[in-house]
Amino acid sequence: MRSTRKVMRALAVAGALSVALAACSSSGGANQTAGNSGPAVGGAGGKQYTIAMVTHEAPGDSFWDKVRAGAQEAAKELNVNLKYSNNNDAGQQATLVQNAIDSKVDGIAVTLAYANQVGPAAQKAVQAGIPTVAFNSGISDYQKYGISMYFGSDEDLAGQTAGTKMMAAGGGKALCVVQEQGSVALEARCAGVKKTFPNTENLQVNGTDLPSVQQTINAKLQQDPSITYVVTLGAPIALAALQSKQGTSSKAQIVTFDLNADVAKDIQNGSIAFSIDQQPYVQGYMAVQSLWLNLTNGNDIGGGKPVLTGPSFVDKSNIDKIVTYANNNTR
Repeated sequence: MRSTRKVMRALAVAGALSVALAACSSSGGANQTAGNSGPAVGGAGGKQYTIAMVTHEAPGDSFWDKVRAGAQEAAKELNVNLKYSNNNDAGQQATLVQNAIDSKVDGIAVTLAYANQVGPAAQKAVQAGIPTVAFNSGISDYQKYGISMYFGSDEDLAGQTAGTKMMAAGGGKALCVVQEQGSVALEARCAGVKKTFPNTENLQVNGTDLPSVQQTINAKLQQDPSITYVVTLGAPIALAALQSKQGTSSKAQIVTFDLNADVAKDIQNGSIAFSIDQQPYVQGYMAVQSLWLNLTNGNDIGGGKPVLTGPSFVDKSNIDKIVTYANNNTR
């Protein structure tokens, strides 16, 4: 896919830049020495920067474990003091961004799932001279608030590609399960699916109450036997959908966005058809790394365009390799 080639090129450039910067040091990349204009890497002599990461993580959503793992790995490699905070209430998330500004952090990485509420707070950070990047959510909105870098998937494109894949496999009717009302990224996914798989119906559920999610999907499958695909927008919801099928006569296939170790095993055994992976580990890693590069070397990544980390498809053709990474919480 064209988008996949884009993200691979972007990540290769960023990785090569990081390696090249590390190689500039005469002592193996750890110290900033006189006469060496490159940024100091690591904790032995380089300044430690404090970076705040503020997300809309909801309680119990394992997706964010991968985001944090990537961010923590980058922070460890680059001697960054990472301060992570989260709230899935838009107003509270905006307050967390303001708290980061007030504490005079060196950089801020923020998700814009609720761009109208959180975006203005992020804009205040930019206006205060704090380097700020957006990631995961807000691909259509981040530039409105003066943010120059974005790392994430094109959710509309991901949805369209998923719909095309499902249509090619036989079509029918899709149920797209939205677990967080008002999230622009989740709504964009279902809208994208509907563009290429027109017979798609959205189902709103409360993703923080998985037993309720399971019951709601179960009732829908029993009510409508014409459903051939259940499209879930997160790995825990996919697992709930699998449980929902039990005790029904539904033949619907489960398709999901995002990945975890259990979903990887279910793809391997055929219980889940495929996953549309946005590679959250990469999002967390690149958000921290890009801020560090900006602070230490004035770099901006992406040339004013979003750096795409997805969609990357995981199915029977590549699951045997990827399941190991999923078990390690990096994929």
